[in-house]
Amino acid sequence: MASLDTRKKLVTAALIAPAALWLFFFLVLPFIAMVVFSFGERGAAGGYQPGFTLEHYANLGARSMAYVNTLTLAPIGSLLCLLIAYPAAYYLAVKSNPNHRLLLVSLVIIPFWTSLLVRTYAWMYILGSRGIPNLLDMIGIENVRLLNTPGAVLLGIVYGYLPLMIMPIYVSLEKLDRRLLEASADLGAKPISTFFSVTLPLSLPGVMTGVALVTILLLGEYLIPQLLGGGKVFFLGNALVDLFLQSRNWPFGSAIAVTLVLIVVIVLMIAMRIAWRVSGTRQVDLV
Repeated sequence: MASLDTRKKLVTAALIAPAALWLFFFLVLPFIAMVVFSFGERGAAGGYQPGFTLEHYANLGARSMAYVNTLTLAPIGSLLCLLIAYPAAYYLAVKSNPNHRLLLVSLVIIPFWTSLLVRTYAWMYILGSRGIPNLLDMIGIENVRLLNTPGAVLLGIVYGYLPLMIMPIYVSLEKLDRRLLEASADLGAKPISTFFSVTLPLSLPGVMTGVALVTILLLGEYLIPQLLGGGKVFFLGNALVDLFLQSRNWPFGSAIAVTLVLIVVIVLMIAMRIAWRVSGTRQVDLV
């Protein structure tokens, strides 16, 4: 019996080992290096030189605008994605014709077939002086600036990340037992009451998965603020690119990166806690 247990443990270890090694070398070790760099000093020609100082953490306020923009626009962008994604996912999973459902889901995924860079450049044209502002100018509404604003960044965020919000909610709603909805109706509950007492609580794990996924990705977003914000709407991702590739202040960049990772972990823990409290079970999908 012991030998059988030993073989099972060895098989389990062999199956887990490739993923564990991958995570160790490409996630844990880089993070350790980043933490070490964050306590070091900037070299005379840039980069990193060994040392120990807390100066870079004390100087995080120098990039306060990047923190404010990220911690403000990322949650707002996630909320906007949620407000649009939930009705869309609900229609796909509950109301749409089953014969057309695969086609509709495919239409949600199709934007991912095109590079985000290309799609963002398209929005730069639409929001630029030759796009919507030009059309508004033709009808007498002058001096409208859409590009290089927080609104343009939020629009790009919603457009780019909406499918990532729709799919987890859709999967959660598709698994919903329709008999629960019928039972609620048989007991005299109105559709709105059924939604808030049955549908929404049971789909909340999918909602939290989508919110966590989109928010975590937005916290490190670089491309959309850079192109649609025009360097005027800075995210932490833009600050990291500036510090590592332009000013070559690796220790300060590492300190910001460490705080970003901590923010991501906090967001993930909050999402898991909410999903666990509401559903009554641990939502491992968020991990």
